[in-house]
Amino acid sequence: MNHMKTSRLLLLAGLVAATFRASADPLISSWQTNYAGQYARIYTNTTVQSAGTPATTWGNGSETQATPAYAGVQEIYSSTNWVYVRSTGLASFTMGPWSTGFPNLPANQKTMFRFPRTPTVPTSKTENGGGTIGCFVDGVAMFNSWDAFTYDPNTSADTQNYTGYWNRDAYVNEGSTFDPAYAHQQNTGTYHYHASPIALRYQLGDHVDYNASTKTWSESTNAVTKHSPLLGWVADGYPIYGPYGYSNATNANSGIRRMISGYVIRNGSYGTSNLTLYGRTTIPAWEVRLTGVSSNQAGPTVSTSYPLGRYMEDNDYLGDHGYVPGVDFDLDQYNGRYCVTPEYPNGTYAYFVAISSNGTPVFPYNIGRGYYGSPTGGTVTSITDTVTTNFLGYTNLIQKLNAPVVSGGTVTLTWSALEGGSYEVTTSNDLNSWNVVATNLSPNEITGTYTTNSVLTKNFYRVAWTAVAAYDSAGTTSIGSAGTATVAPGGSANRGTTVTVTITIPNSPPWPPANAPITSVVLAGSIAGTAITDSTQGTVLGTFTIPSNASTGAQNIVVTFSNGPTYTLSGEFTIN
Repeated sequence: MNHMKTSRLLLLAGLVAATFRASADPLISSWQTNYAGQYARIYTNTTVQSAGTPATTWGNGSETQATPAYAGVQEIYSSTNWVYVRSTGLASFTMGPWSTGFPNLPANQKTMFRFPRTPTVPTSKTENGGGTIGCFVDGVAMFNSWDAFTYDPNTSADTQNYTGYWNRDAYVNEGSTFDPAYAHQQNTGTYHYHASPIALRYQLGDHVDYNASTKTWSESTNAVTKHSPLLGWVADGYPIYGPYGYSNATNANSGIRRMISGYVIRNGSYGTSNLTLYGRTTIPAWEVRLTGVSSNQAGPTVSTSYPLGRYMEDNDYLGDHGYVPGVDFDLDQYNGRYCVTPEYPNGTYAYFVAISSNGTPVFPYNIGRGYYGSPTGGTVTSITDTVTTNFLGYTNLIQKLNAPVVSGGTVTLTWSALEGGSYEVTTSNDLNSWNVVATNLSPNEITGTYTTNSVLTKNFYRVAWTAVAAYDSAGTTSIGSAGTATVAPGGSANRGTTVTVTITIPNSPPWPPANAPITSVVLAGSIAGTAITDSTQGTVLGTFTIPSNASTGAQNIVVTFSNGPTYTLSGEFTIN
């Protein structure tokens, strides 16, 4: 006897009814949101790391996470000129442990960063300093190569936040305080990367291996087979990729290899000054260009206490010694190049993570000391222009029920869940009368599950989210009186573009079965969808070619099933 199992996920009031994926702008679509409903976690020491028992709350007296905070990116907004990203700043992988005696712990930063959608390239470049200079796609802060200490010739010592010209290299001097993901936090709890974000790279599939026994990551020894993923965005609006790119910068069919940094240590090789023999008497030409000062800046003698490599200025740029970028090395003095990438087949300027042949981070690590573009982006406290809401986390997350698994006399339901949420399962044999069969179900992080031994001739299941435990939010976004917000969950599209849209239809009236015939899917009253599929119950895919003269603003989508219901999703997609 066949047992028909139909599943529905009931979403409570406040959850949006449809999601869209419009990838016309990678600055909107590249953010890691699939872990937005998962608590951030840390290993406080190697003992709990070995046991695999991380904490979701923690404290040390100054950096305290008294209630759980969700990981990473929680809100994305876009306007004509900007993309805004709100994040807790906490990674989705388990952070820590840090070295014994390291005093700082991460904490929810409740921060919002904005990025220019149209980068500009100035003639005079800007030197980046301490603090956040960008954001990785997991919502974690990007810092530059400096550890905030500079040699002070007046005291003959390295001094914090002193303005000078021999600036300490963070990876060299603070690397022992990094966790296995190459990250740590300062005294206000800002978790950040100075070098290759190796754990994030693993999550994104970038040639990194994970050792489940030691809970550490390492560069893979296998052959590189694909271009590195887009890892983050710098304040000037340009992307940063992992270390692997096309061997020919403008040819996506040219093969993949590790990008070679343009920097070498100043030991006399490649025409550089030999600082060990002749002393730190001059800063390199790349620093002179950024600061405009004389190259004659004395630093400490190379010694055991002040070894070569201690300072950023212990590195020289090969382009200043007759070597040619794109021929002898790949990355310019800003640690990027103009090239094609998977997200930019027509080309863009892009930064690349710098590593050695064995995977060790090398100077300048993520980006150079200067920005290639104008760093008009940065941390903001409010939004004052007209924006589209592209993504909302927390209880706005759309949770989906997977197809039931029937095995023998059991039925297993699984669904994407909000960690800390409570769920109930109800059943019906006629879609009219429902019976509660399970309540207060807690998910395993972001996956809910329920198994029943009852098999009926015909049985329908639905799962409802009923409550959520207290959590520490990423903050409240203020949209000022000069700005307005329109909701288009998951994205929007510009006129004159073609986008594929994934539509989750409302659950009332009840969903038709998967692969039910569809008469039409229409956007904005007249734009007919093509390549329409509904292989997953409750989800419809359609491709829209948006005319260059289409009306802008929030638009309706109407899905009409053959001999079945019609669903109107009001104002749920925005044409820019």
